Amino acid sequence: MPCVLRAFAVIQARIPEARLIVIGDGPERTRVHETAHALRLRNVEFVGAVPPTEMGRWYDEADVYLNASDIDNMPNSIIEAFACGLPVVTSRAGGIPFVVQHERNGLLVECGDHEGLAAATLRLLEEPALAQRLIAEGLRDVEQHYTWGAVSDGWAQLYRRLVSTRDVVPATPIEEDAATEAAALLPEASTQ
Repeated sequence: MPCVLRAFAVIQARIPEARLIVIGDGPERTRVHETAHALRLRNVEFVGAVPPTEMGRWYDEADVYLNASDIDNMPNSIIEAFACGLPVVTSRAGGIPFVVQHERNGLLVECGDHEGLAAATLRLLEEPALAQRLIAEGLRDVEQHYTWGAVSDGWAQLYRRLVSTRDVVPATPIEEDAATEAAALLPEASTQ
């Protein structure tokens, strides 16, 4: 979170009326508030924990979704931002590049690079055509990869196959691709 706050300081220097909404809570709350105060940030709203049923309202208030994780596998919040029609700027942490491909459906920056996070955000605000293209790709990705309709047949086939035999059956090419993708996200769970 300090990286997002430092990025917002750069953004606010260029766009004084810029607003930052911070969702979530945890043990770093005091440090986050102190950092915002030390940076003399204005227009920062610390909302705290929000029930999932209310998140849509907060996504609707945003122009860009910022994520500066140092460690993450596949954050649902990025997929939610795609589904809500927000352009995404995020760090390259963990499995995030599996979900966000730079300049195709979002913008990626190195972990801890608040200047890069700010520059990418300002770029989206200054280049609405780019933002719209990223939004369209994010929405397409949600429809093709993250809806029940997109994944249900594959899961059903896998379960049927697993319960129909006790023998080890070679994986189909689609299952091998899914296993490879899963292993990239969760190397500790890899069976290869």
